[in-house]
Amino acid sequence: SSGINAEWPLRPGEERLAEQEQKLLEKELILEEETRLTDRVNKKVELGKQDTLQLAKQVNEYQRKLQDTTRKMMAIVSELSMNQAETMKLQQETSDKRAAVEDAYRKLDVGLPPTDDAELEWQKMLRDEDMKAARLLQKHQAEEEAEQYTVPGGVTTTAEPRPNAYIPDDLTELPVPRPYGALAPFKPQEPGACMRHIRKPAVKPIEI
Repeated sequence: SSGINAEWPLRPGEERLAEQEQKLLEKELILEEETRLTDRVNKKVELGKQDTLQLAKQVNEYQRKLQDTTRKMMAIVSELSMNQAETMKLQQETSDKRAAVEDAYRKLDVGLPPTDDAELEWQKMLRDEDMKAARLLQKHQAEEEAEQYTVPGGVTTTAEPRPNAYIPDDLTELPVPRPYGALAPFKPQEPGACMRHIRKPAVKPIEI
């Protein structure tokens, strides 16, 4: 009877059971493989904990260096931009001054002042020279007056000096100053302010 049963086909319930057993076996195999993989990963994790800490420290250090380098690069870029702007400004100033020099040469060729500022400076220099000459003249005149009002002995006086010599009118003698001696003439006093109220006498013609 056993042989007859072996040749009989499986019933539908038995087929489903066999399929489930086959699936369960496959899942057990997969579970065993995943378990081995999980164990292997756990071992690697355990072995890599210290490496992970060291790696985190290195990453932090690299990030700090990267931030520092970025700041330095930004500073360099900013300085470069400033230098470029300054260079452009200097180039423009150089171009303007070159054009001004060429214009000044053209004006000089036709006999005009090179620039308006140059003309004003020239006029100022002439005024300064005139003022300097006037000051020197005033100083020289003041020194001459001081010598004129200095009497023998080094004493300075405000009185006008009296003439102490005269030149003879005699044509037979040389025109050499001759001292007055004790009878020197007096200088008439300057008319006072009251003289403006006095009328001058009318000069009448002399009848002969």
